[in-house]
Amino acid sequence: MSYKVLKNCHLATMRADRTPYGRIEDAVIVLEKDRIVWAGQATEAPDKYQSAQHIDIGGRLVTPALIDCHTHVIFAGNRAHEFEMRLNGASYEQVARAGGGIVSTVTATRAATQDALISEALPRVDALIAEGVSTIEIKSGYGLNQEAELKMLRAARQIAQLRDIHITTTYLGAHAVPPEYTGREDAYIDEVCIPTLRLAQAQGLVDAVDAFCEGIAFQPAQVARVFDAARALGLPVKIHAEQLSNLGGAKMAAQYCALSADHIEYLDAEGAAAMAQAGTVAVILPGAFYTLRETQAPPISTLRDCAVPMALASDCNPGSSPMTSLLLTMNMACTLFRMTPEEALCGVTRNAAKALGLKDRGQIVAGARADLVVWNVEHPAELSYRIGFNPLHTRIFGGKF
Repeated sequence: MSYKVLKNCHLATMRADRTPYGRIEDAVIVLEKDRIVWAGQATEAPDKYQSAQHIDIGGRLVTPALIDCHTHVIFAGNRAHEFEMRLNGASYEQVARAGGGIVSTVTATRAATQDALISEALPRVDALIAEGVSTIEIKSGYGLNQEAELKMLRAARQIAQLRDIHITTTYLGAHAVPPEYTGREDAYIDEVCIPTLRLAQAQGLVDAVDAFCEGIAFQPAQVARVFDAARALGLPVKIHAEQLSNLGGAKMAAQYCALSADHIEYLDAEGAAAMAQAGTVAVILPGAFYTLRETQAPPISTLRDCAVPMALASDCNPGSSPMTSLLLTMNMACTLFRMTPEEALCGVTRNAAKALGLKDRGQIVAGARADLVVWNVEHPAELSYRIGFNPLHTRIFGGKF
């Protein structure tokens, strides 16, 4: 066996135990190829690893690699003009109803080639990688016709061939109603959204299915039809819900045992209880809250009381969260929503993995992928505390430095 032993380090394992952060001082981690085979205090390391290659981490903190579980990084163009409109008084909903918002990005994305989409996305992906991210979820949803939706999913798959990054793809055909289907939402679901989903699954392009359940997008009954199609294909679902109002989307999604319900600023106690019972993760997206200058914060205390796992994500997108920093996301969650630094770090590691249905990452435990980050910090709270500072020392992807 060819082992690597990372020695002289302190761990935030993020295991669900009684120790804050799952901390282990004076630790070692043993890697075999792309897996962790042992982690714990150096004095307890089995003798069989003594002859292995040892790598001195210099007393630094090691955490699981970060996971961005909600992004829209594949798109063309930008919406800086709409950002300016909002600052001049227009709401997100007003911009959308005037033909801006998601639809404006759809026009640019439809016109772009697959190679152009990849070229535009790579700098965003590189920014996340530079902060220790190893896994990124990428949604479609800016094509809204069969050709463009499949193009986006193929581009997302190709990102994983061009960078040392794990990509999970999510089909978000039910993101908005395209202009050619204005006033015919049901027809769009039946004629475009569901047939494209079936084709994407047949081509191996999709890992999960999402939908935007909101007054400016789709109603719960329409989303349910998409979820029925996903379930028939054996695909897990997730939902954008309760961002601008409470339509009960999260509660409905919980009936499908959704992986996650995302945004959820207007989630009520009944919806939170349903999520808890279903094991659905709450994905908190402070970038959109900040960019849209919202005032309705997600119900963090209710989520805690109901024991709903909370993940965090960048929500990187051109309109409501043009952000490519999970470290800033963590700081925003703590500052704006009063999440704790431990909750924030758990939100981009263990709970982010759960939000994607991935059981082999997000914690430093035997059997997990050897996706790790070495930080130039003394305490894991520093990762949420600092603003605009990246303390990354080394990112380890699948055991590779």
